[in-house]
Amino acid sequence: MKFGGGMEEQFANLKPIFYGIFGKQKNIVYEKPKFAERKIADMLKELSKISLLDWERYAFSRDPLVGRISPYKRKEYMQKSWECGMEWADRLKSEYGNLSAEDLAKKLGMETEYPILPENTDRVLFAEFREPNNIKIYMDAVNKAKKYLFDGDIKGIFCDANIVDILLLHELFHSIEEKYKKEIYTRVEKIELWSIGFFHYKSNIIALSEIAAMGFAYKYSKITFSPYILDVLLVYGYSQNEASGLYEEIMELVDDNERKHDER
Repeated sequence: MKFGGGMEEQFANLKPIFYGIFGKQKNIVYEKPKFAERKIADMLKELSKISLLDWERYAFSRDPLVGRISPYKRKEYMQKSWECGMEWADRLKSEYGNLSAEDLAKKLGMETEYPILPENTDRVLFAEFREPNNIKIYMDAVNKAKKYLFDGDIKGIFCDANIVDILLLHELFHSIEEKYKKEIYTRVEKIELWSIGFFHYKSNIIALSEIAAMGFAYKYSKITFSPYILDVLLVYGYSQNEASGLYEEIMELVDDNERKHDER
């Protein structure tokens, strides 16, 4: 997974160019929205209350196929993908013992690097897996986030959790997907996009991979919170405003999900 850098932000930055191409020939200044300032401890406290599977709408919100997936199917995908990640965590512990995240990476033949910043990119990136066996954890984001872990309320949420380990485990799952792509749920499960006669075109669902990677990191590291809350923590180190906006989006998606559940 490539943590960080949303499609929405990239599109927003291109708005003036699109306006020019489609005929609005005038100077346009795009201003990023301002969100209510929030303390990171307050946001993480609320986010930590969200149950593991209730992150479902947020987990699918960035998937390009989200509009083709019904709410019922989305919940099913969420549960099966999360279980897939946890099952693989158990499987590897059973096979290799209770190794640290770094030792597990070595056992699986991964080359793990810890550069400060990614090269040749204009977006925030937290970690990524590159085939066939390279994982990069970008430490700038981690170092910015670490200073908040001394806060008493945040420490109460994270306890002894290690951000680097969580990121590494997440990326490790993607390497596992590549190795077992013919059998692992996140790769064999597909959605049909269209068909002509006997020909059917099916596609993988990106969100399944990311959800399972979160489940894998959660189970293997034995943390007590959803890894999704790292999205807000790591963004906060770069922009309190952007992190507050992301928090608002998550809470709105979760609240809307709960309302629809109550209406049934």
